[in-house]
Amino acid sequence: QVQLVESGGDLVQAGGSLRLSCAASGSILSINTMGWYRQAPGKQRELVVTITSGGNTNYADSVKGRFTISRDNAKNTVYMQMNSLKPEDTAVYYCNAEVLAHWSRGWNLYWGQGTQVTVSS
Repeated sequence: QVQLVESGGDLVQAGGSLRLSCAASGSILSINTMGWYRQAPGKQRELVVTITSGGNTNYADSVKGRFTISRDNAKNTVYMQMNSLKPEDTAVYYCNAEVLAHWSRGWNLYWGQGTQVTVSS
């Protein structure tokens, strides 16, 4: 079994900062791409940013220059530093990871349970 657990969501004022973390645990052999997605009320889940095991990143235009993703491969953890937050960043933030588990025959995508980020104006 593989689990992803996010943390760091909170209520913050516009212009503030937050740092989200997502730790993967379980019978993990390797993790390829990890990413952050978000879903605002009444909207579809959307990509925020992804990072490969080699450190290549892909940011949504809406967060470029404000959010920074990083990962600690030794800890199977991905982070996202969010600066200059705006009310439109309010959403539930989910992390995912492409994982090769000890017991699996291939790569599978896992999701965390989500963490709420609320930005007040």
